[in-house]
Amino acid sequence: MLKFIATDVVVSKGFGENPALRFTEDESSVRFRIGKRVYDKRAQDEHRWINLNIKAFGDLCERIKKMKLAEGSFIHLEGRFDEDVWEDATTHETNRAPVIILTDIEYGFSGTKQNNDSAPKADNQKTAGASNEPIAAPPPIPQALPEQNEMPGNFTGFESFSGQNPFFQQG
Repeated sequence: MLKFIATDVVVSKGFGENPALRFTEDESSVRFRIGKRVYDKRAQDEHRWINLNIKAFGDLCERIKKMKLAEGSFIHLEGRFDEDVWEDATTHETNRAPVIILTDIEYGFSGTKQNNDSAPKADNQKTAGASNEPIAAPPPIPQALPEQNEMPGNFTGFESFSGQNPFFQQG
């Protein structure tokens, strides 16, 4: 088994008019694709997308429904790398494609910009519901502890089993 972990990936749009998540009729399994934008100096605009097929079964399908995943959702997931094998209905050719069998999923970064409330505001700027009290100064930086040259107990430093350090040859 090959363990697969993906972080900050996005649920891809469905192909054509198909929905992004495709549940089976009995809702015991679901298929969808994830994408991740990666740097590639040979690609147009020096970026390209990696897209992978994902399959989930059983309790994970219920979890995905409760999460209300949709195209554009950012997620983290774990799974096992496998191969999907099927026969084409018209040509009867055997086809193969890589697939990730999902074992865990959770929400990732939302992708939306957040207001930077941690930035200091000028004294003349007021926000709704803010008090007239001045903004507290940041806590002082603690002073560095004095350096101790003494080793605890009888420890004298690294020494290999052979008595010589193989990384620092003497002589």
